[in-house]
Amino acid sequence: MSNFEKIYKDYFELVYKYLILLTNNQDIAEELTQETFYKAITKIHMFTGKSKVSTWLCQIAKNLLLNEIRHNKKLNIIPLDDNKNLESSYIIEEVIIANDEKRELYKAIEKLDKNTRLVILYRICGNLSFKEIGELFNKSENWARIIFFRGKENLKEGLIWKIKKNVI
Repeated sequence: MSNFEKIYKDYFELVYKYLILLTNNQDIAEELTQETFYKAITKIHMFTGKSKVSTWLCQIAKNLLLNEIRHNKKLNIIPLDDNKNLESSYIIEEVIIANDEKRELYKAIEKLDKNTRLVILYRICGNLSFKEIGELFNKSENWARIIFFRGKENLKEGLIWKIKKNVI
């Protein structure tokens, strides 16, 4: 599987859902999703890596939709060029991207060893202090801090490597 096939597989649903939310029309969303990936293939050399792949793809999708609205007066879509709708489209995009990122994070957390996974989940989901986490494991507060820090670093490295692998 090529890198772009992987990007398509990983982000197709995100782009499609984003366009469904913006258009409220499955046919238009499907068509624009396909156009988004076609444009991304032809413009991949312009991707600098300064933004996330998902953000870049959603920006392409939004621009294609705006062009479609400008050129096709028959479309029954609320224009995105007034500030209120444009702001809400950014909010929608951020929510979709955030949910996608959470799924990726939890997938990565599941790959960690049991103690590290539990420490991270207790900390980020349970909002437990390092002292409380240490007590759960019959360890010190410092142990919990170190396990959390090392796990966080492993997650960062893994996610950065995945992003680089998908883009290159």
